Amino acid sequence: MNHDHSGLELLKVSGLIKNFGSSTILRGIDLTVREREVVAVIGPSGSGKSTLLRCLNALEYPTKGSISFRGKPAFGSVGKRGFEPLPERELNAQRALIGMVFQRFNLFPHLTALGNVTAAPMWVKGLSRSSAEASGRELLARVGLADKADMYPAKLSGGQQQRVAIARALAMEPALMLFDEATSALDPELVGEVLAVMRDLAQGGMTMVVVTHEMAFARQVANRVVFMDAGQIVEEGAPEQLFANPKHQRTREFLSKVPQ
Repeated sequence: MNHDHSGLELLKVSGLIKNFGSSTILRGIDLTVREREVVAVIGPSGSGKSTLLRCLNALEYPTKGSISFRGKPAFGSVGKRGFEPLPERELNAQRALIGMVFQRFNLFPHLTALGNVTAAPMWVKGLSRSSAEASGRELLARVGLADKADMYPAKLSGGQQQRVAIARALAMEPALMLFDEATSALDPELVGEVLAVMRDLAQGGMTMVVVTHEMAFARQVANRVVFMDAGQIVEEGAPEQLFANPKHQRTREFLSKVPQ
């Protein structure tokens, strides 16, 4: 796997705190992601992994701390009255550079596979239907679904729907892809086809932050693995170091309980 970390800093998270009411979900997260790096985020349920990802593309706003993207403040900043987002237009422009693939596929049921992939480039970027469809067909071919362009989500398997969701995120030409447990809602025999697409993206140089339960994927594909527990980053390192020789007792306990 490529362990070249010479890429420029793409995303920097500093002192990120996220409260929901009186509960603190993230407790001071510091994380840097460089271009072309694949960062796997692992940890027990409820450790704040999904909340972190949702803050990275402004589905949730930080309570305190900052996120920068390509050296500029991302989405807004925390001011006297809490988080003050950028104007809607700038916010959407930044968000378009950060693709997100969810646990549940969130496809539009009334649109075909191709329709799902072309909708945002047409609405948000103003692409013509013909050019959106040409690139949409290329993207469906890239995720192995060239022959499913005209099918509706209800007729596709879970793995196929998730691959359409990946193609849809790629259609906006993002600089960063976020995957939130992208395989955990799938039947076991369908997991491999989605991981294969993610592996191809990583090998093609896509910068990725992947929240996952798939330890073999984290070990083989990530440049760096981040272990979270109770809203904090407990430990991070290269996969071979973190899996083979974790420094923290909490990491060791977690890894002893998960299939590898």
